[in-house]
Amino acid sequence: MTRHPIDHPQFYLTAPAPCPYLPGRQERKVFTHLVGHQASSLNDVLTQGGFRRSQNIAYRPACEMCRACVSVRVRVAEFDWTRSFRRTWKTGSSLIGAELPPSPSSEQYDLFRTYLLARHENGGMSEMTVLDYAMMIEDTHVDTMVVEYRRRGPDSFLTRRGTGPLVAVALSDRLADGLSMVYSFYDPEMQDLSIGTFMILDHIERARKLGLPYVYLGYWVDGSDKMSYKARFQPQEHLGPEGWSLVEPGATP
Repeated sequence: MTRHPIDHPQFYLTAPAPCPYLPGRQERKVFTHLVGHQASSLNDVLTQGGFRRSQNIAYRPACEMCRACVSVRVRVAEFDWTRSFRRTWKTGSSLIGAELPPSPSSEQYDLFRTYLLARHENGGMSEMTVLDYAMMIEDTHVDTMVVEYRRRGPDSFLTRRGTGPLVAVALSDRLADGLSMVYSFYDPEMQDLSIGTFMILDHIERARKLGLPYVYLGYWVDGSDKMSYKARFQPQEHLGPEGWSLVEPGATP
C-alpha cells in the first residue's frame, strides 16, 4: 500500500536571505509542506514545536549565529486583564468578529492594501497581488478561519455578524490546544480603537470559550521594535531548548 507522503514529512532548508527584523543579519528557515489528510495534526505538532504556517508551508528559523526569534504563546486561563486591556476591550465592544471559512474577497484585499500602504509600505508583502492574497487566505489544508470585524448592528446579538464596512481581518488556525494567529490587518484610520490589540484579546476570549489553553502569537524577536508589543500579553510561555516555559514580564528568554 502506498502511504501519503505527509506520513513522513520532508524538511528543507532555505538559502540565506536578509533578515526582515534585524538589520545586517541573514536568516535561514527550515520548512515542510502541510498537505494531505494529516495536515491538521502535523500543524498541531509543528506549531507546538515552534513552527509557523504560511499557506501550505510550515517553517521556523534555522539561523546559524542567531536565536533572536522566540515562539510565544499566551496562557488563556490565567490571562492578566490589565486596566489598559480592559479599556481596549470596552472600546472595541463596538466591533464584532464573524468566523468565516478561509475565502478571500475584494473587500478584504482592498483593506489589506490600505493597511500595507499605511503600515508596511516597504515590507516584503507590499507587492502582493490580488492572486497572491487569495493564495494566502485559501491555500490551506488545516483547520483555518477568517474572522471579519465590523461595527455592531441592531441584530448582531442574533446573527453574530456586524454591519457596514470591513474594519479588520484575522487569519487564524484552530489547533488541538489553542488558536494560532497567522496574520491580521485593519483599517489604519481606526487606530484610536487599538484594533490590533483588540483582535488578540478577542482571540484570547474565543480560546477561553472553547476551553483551549493557548493563543499562539508567532515569534517575539529580541531587538525588534516591531515585535515588542507581544510582551504585553501575560502570562506567556516562550519556547526554548528545554521546551515551553513561563517567562516573567521583561525577562529575556
